[in-house]
Amino acid sequence: MKSATGTSTRYIHVVAALIWQPRSSDSFLISKRPEGKHLENYWEFPGGKVETDESPLQALQRELMEEVNIMPLDASPYQQVRHGYEDRNILLDVWEVKSFKGSPGALEGQEIRWVRINELDQFQFPDADIPVLDAIVNNALIKRQHHP
Repeated sequence: MKSATGTSTRYIHVVAALIWQPRSSDSFLISKRPEGKHLENYWEFPGGKVETDESPLQALQRELMEEVNIMPLDASPYQQVRHGYEDRNILLDVWEVKSFKGSPGALEGQEIRWVRINELDQFQFPDADIPVLDAIVNNALIKRQHHP
């Protein structure tokens, strides 16, 4: 992607998972970024950087095993967001995980929790996550209107 000056803008490709809680249509897993990392203490979707030798799905599987001890069984692309922070640009590649193997656990010492859609305003998320959260909320409203 070219910037206004004609130079190419580099993006860090990051995969993230919208992991729905089993037997729930309105709760998903979030993870708190540890102190000392970029955007420390913000809540986010579990995931991480795509390595040069792997596909986004492979990166998602690796990151979820490393971070929260689960293997996605049913995962599909959900939304991509390009966002520029002061010190870096990211391509946030969010995948929807409808089923998984394992029991979620915080393997990197981070806090994780299931959060309901109507509780999202109680948590601080990075700016790149906001369009994804808006889409989740809007999709939930549409489902409620069509399936009361």
